[in-house]
Amino acid sequence: MHMADALISPAVGGVMYAASAAAAVVSIKKVREDEDLTKKIPLMGIMGAFVFATQMINFTIPGTGSSGHLCGGMLLSALLGPYAGFLTMISVLLIQCLLFADGGLLALGCNVWNMAFYGCFVGTLLIWLPIMKNGFSRGKIILASILGCVLTLQLGAFSVVLQTGISGISSLPFGTFVGVMQPIHLAIGLVEGLITAAVLLFVYEARPELLYGNSGTKAQGRFSMRTTAVILVICAVLIGGGLSLAASEFPDGLEWSIEKITGSTEVEAEGSVYENAGSVQEATALLPDYAFKDSESAAGTSFSGIVGGAVVAVVASGVCFLLRKAAKKKKTA
Repeated sequence: MHMADALISPAVGGVMYAASAAAAVVSIKKVREDEDLTKKIPLMGIMGAFVFATQMINFTIPGTGSSGHLCGGMLLSALLGPYAGFLTMISVLLIQCLLFADGGLLALGCNVWNMAFYGCFVGTLLIWLPIMKNGFSRGKIILASILGCVLTLQLGAFSVVLQTGISGISSLPFGTFVGVMQPIHLAIGLVEGLITAAVLLFVYEARPELLYGNSGTKAQGRFSMRTTAVILVICAVLIGGGLSLAASEFPDGLEWSIEKITGSTEVEAEGSVYENAGSVQEATALLPDYAFKDSESAAGTSFSGIVGGAVVAVVASGVCFLLRKAAKKKKTA
């Protein structure tokens, strides 16, 4: 559901940058105040890499000719909390945008809002925590994962339509766009909910105290913290470096919706703002479309999955490390 620059006007792009930046500032403040900040440094890196890898796996939606992929906001915030989860999602989307030209640079604020804000804040605060209020169970985790992913993906899909409509630079009619976007993302949300539930159930069995809101549990996990981390890292490497090769070739929900209306998955916009944003991405995208430049080798996809995950891990954990350092300086000042 990564938006391209051609869908939005510079004004809408600027407003969404400001909104996403405001949420990031609040998140930074909250994370700095988090007493468990030190424990979250490795987890932010590991889960950031895991979400990056899983986003490379587009799964086919049967009977539609469309595909979808995990957004990951709900998954991250169910482990890290909404604030650290949001900052980790920003790391994922930023690296995708700059290193792989996935999602427009002008549209980055929109993509952060649509894919990270709803999953991390709406999904956690309105779905996850209320359901887990009186204790955790496997059934509750499944229910919260599915409801959270479906709701937040519906909100994200509608925001894409709204931002596109307000921009008024494309030929996508609001009503028709809504009519194709919401149903396909309902199906994608259901699949994402099942995937999210599967990962969270593993964590619940392995180290239940890692789940957000369950830190005080005395339940014994099946694995040590180190073993759990190693398993998640191995999964991220295998998914990004191997399973990514089996990703569906069908267009994702947004591209499919655009194609249904216009006959093409591509949209275009003219103007210096779009040209400049495209030039920046062309300069920074060392692995455009998750491949080696001017090459169709499958090795480029595997390389992208592994290297991209590693870069996200460094950025996400690095942000947390710097915040911890700043928090310590503030206490000693």
